[in-house]
Amino acid sequence: MRKPSKPFSPTTFGLSSELRRQALRLILLLGLVSLLADVTYEGARSVVGPYLAILGASAFAIGFVSGFSELLGYVFRLASGSLVDRFRKYWSMLFLGYFINLVSVPLLALAGRWEVAALLVFAERLGKAIRTPVRDVVLSYASSNIGLGKGYALHEALDQLGAILGPFIVAAVFLFGGGYRKGFAVLAVPAALALITLSLVARAHPKPERMEKVSDGVYVAEGAGVVKAYLLFVGFSVAGFAPYQLIAYHMSASGFADATIPLLFSLAMGVDALAALVVGRYFDRFGLSLLVAIPIFTAFVTPLAFAEKQLLIAFAPILWGAVMGMHETILRAGVAKILPPTKRGIGFGALNAVLGISWFFGGSALGWLYGLGYWYLVAFSVALELCSIPPFILLIRRMKRYQAKVNQSA
Repeated sequence: MRKPSKPFSPTTFGLSSELRRQALRLILLLGLVSLLADVTYEGARSVVGPYLAILGASAFAIGFVSGFSELLGYVFRLASGSLVDRFRKYWSMLFLGYFINLVSVPLLALAGRWEVAALLVFAERLGKAIRTPVRDVVLSYASSNIGLGKGYALHEALDQLGAILGPFIVAAVFLFGGGYRKGFAVLAVPAALALITLSLVARAHPKPERMEKVSDGVYVAEGAGVVKAYLLFVGFSVAGFAPYQLIAYHMSASGFADATIPLLFSLAMGVDALAALVVGRYFDRFGLSLLVAIPIFTAFVTPLAFAEKQLLIAFAPILWGAVMGMHETILRAGVAKILPPTKRGIGFGALNAVLGISWFFGGSALGWLYGLGYWYLVAFSVALELCSIPPFILLIRRMKRYQAKVNQSA
């Protein structure tokens, strides 16, 4: 392996074709695990809003559960990311996280009260919090060999294939008269398969960190300002993004059939996968400048999702899925682009902590504003997207200065 010309530009490494094949295999195997996991929890996520309503939850309660579960799931990732940077126990943490994440879903079938179901939603998010920063760090090692945008895009595409299949499975259960409880129970099968597959991946790639070798360089002195601007941009842009649970609640209140709601969620996940492949490719070309697409697309989601006409509401999942594809691909690739390997765990944790805080306050506020009227929702969402533009401009300026100093030290 020849010496890279830039400390934190992993894609400049001269790498053997064998290492590239190993990296691609690891990305695809982790993608398979995510596919099976997404069949499980995205299948449940597509109907958990109406399910909570059936159990007696109000619109505000659903918005709060959605927001707080994301807050719990994202903020805890800060601790998880810090732990993985310190101890490097990748596979142990991944298995623990996936176990809690996946087992919580079929247990929803046993919930008799919305409060119990809410606790299981919280547990599912907590499990995801444990394993997500670890998975993203492992993916960064492998993706450094084929392009950060491409690596995360491939993983996201497989991930979203599972997110498409999951709601279809739940919808099929509904169509055959099974109802919510049987729908959750059926999801125990992909949950078990995901855990088995993860065990096999761990055996095949016990030391994923060996796929990338770089030094810490000048990051600590010059990169902090970039990270701060990055996180500020993420916070504003995500706070105005409506959670699908609340959108699903509005769909149900607007007369959509129970089986239609998860099908529309599958459509959103399909768009997510396609958007990830597109933006991942362009991220490797344009870098952080591509982030501006997030607030632009997000600003149109709320006006469509909470409209009165069903045709407009049905179009909203397309934009919602496109934004999710950007979140899952270029936001993660951005962290790996800015940070060296030894700091990516805490970096992914910080990113997700900001995401969680934004989801919590944004989701709760949108749930409350839902009762006040359509234009309150639209004004809140669009205003936050506009607030994300100044941090974006600051981010690009700081990143240019940062890259110049990195080049000087190379």
